[in-house]
Amino acid sequence: MGAEPPSTAVERTAIKKVSVRLVPFVALMFFVNYLDRTAVSFAEPNGMGEDLALTAAQFGFASGIFFLGYIVLEVPSNMALHRFGARRWLARIMVTWGIVSLLFTWVSGSSQLYALRFLLGVAEAGFFPGAILFLSQWVPARHRTKVLGLFYLAQPLTTVFGAPLAGWLIGRQGLFGLEGWRVMFLFISLPAILLGVIAWFYLIDRPADAKWLTPGERDWLTKELAAENAHKTGHEGKHARGDLKAAFGSGRVWGLALVYFGFVYGLYALAFFLPTIINGFQEQYDTSFSVMDKAWITAIPYLPAAVVLFFWTRHATRNGARTWHVAGPAVVGGISVPLALYMGSPTVTVAVITVTACSIFAALPVFWAVPSRFLTGAAAAAGIALINTAGNVAGFAASYVTGWLKDWSGDYYVPLYLVGFFMLLSAVLMIWLAARNRTAEPTPSPEHQPMESLR
Repeated sequence: MGAEPPSTAVERTAIKKVSVRLVPFVALMFFVNYLDRTAVSFAEPNGMGEDLALTAAQFGFASGIFFLGYIVLEVPSNMALHRFGARRWLARIMVTWGIVSLLFTWVSGSSQLYALRFLLGVAEAGFFPGAILFLSQWVPARHRTKVLGLFYLAQPLTTVFGAPLAGWLIGRQGLFGLEGWRVMFLFISLPAILLGVIAWFYLIDRPADAKWLTPGERDWLTKELAAENAHKTGHEGKHARGDLKAAFGSGRVWGLALVYFGFVYGLYALAFFLPTIINGFQEQYDTSFSVMDKAWITAIPYLPAAVVLFFWTRHATRNGARTWHVAGPAVVGGISVPLALYMGSPTVTVAVITVTACSIFAALPVFWAVPSRFLTGAAAAAGIALINTAGNVAGFAASYVTGWLKDWSGDYYVPLYLVGFFMLLSAVLMIWLAARNRTAEPTPSPEHQPMESLR
């Protein structure tokens, strides 16, 4: 065979180096981030709920108030990241939230729990959209779905590895004179502080400054990304105020925010209440589980979800992302959630919940490749933050409403039907947006056809 064209060889090596050098580290940051924000879901059924005398509604409020804190500083935090650079800002976020997370070790009542959860949201504000924005600034559009898929693997794997880890730490009852759930909070907060310090020295804000790329690779990435950005909202040369106006005035941004709301509603309804639901199996099916049993059962849905996520994003990368890559999983998840209510054993119930988890995690990386297709610069920072803000509203709503409806109705039937409704609504909105954009936009040339161009 003949020699590979120089541009293709440079492209391949540049993307490989970014995927190896940056994506695993940012994914590790996300792993710690998701573990810290969902740690209360492991603590509540394993002593914290009883020690702090929490009702389901109080626990749901404590889980959800985190997102109100996040919302307060979401857009300003992402704009600060755009101004000061990802290296400084993501490092600052991690150290701050690690310190707040550490304080959960000594929480003594529901009021303190509410306050710390709110402050944790304030401390974490901007991390997730900032990480998405950071990675989007390192790879061209046609590689973005694959890279974001690798990054997103951290979220389901957090529960796969984090649930057993949390169970093991909770089992260290009496260490330093602390209850087991307090020991868990103590040890899961320290990695955030450590990684934040490392991130300050390890991350690099843009390809042009990456000494681990060859000059040819740096030039190729810089020129490729600049050419893409020139055709997006918020390209260089526009005033930042105009960029923000374009992002906040975009119907596509608001439509995608509503789509994301439905997915995140389902994601956090499962994340915060699945351990409690599993704990309830003991009475419902007249059985008993140890702390580690419950941890392993909680982890079960997320391992298949990680596998499905990996292959789903690979399929979208190879064949071009289509509307059904996002809408299809939303339909499957929306139907499977209420079906779990009618299963006759813990095994079958968890199997159906696994289908829901697979559906949510399959769609999210493909979804997140969409906003950076038509936004860049300050507009991308604001637009991505706005979409993620809708997710944070859903995180609060899913947490509080699920707990409140559980107390009101006495079971999880009504709350999980509501989860199914919002996921089906996301599917409908995604199909509508794709149909609307087909009639409003010209089709890109084949050689520049982006993965995010949902059709």
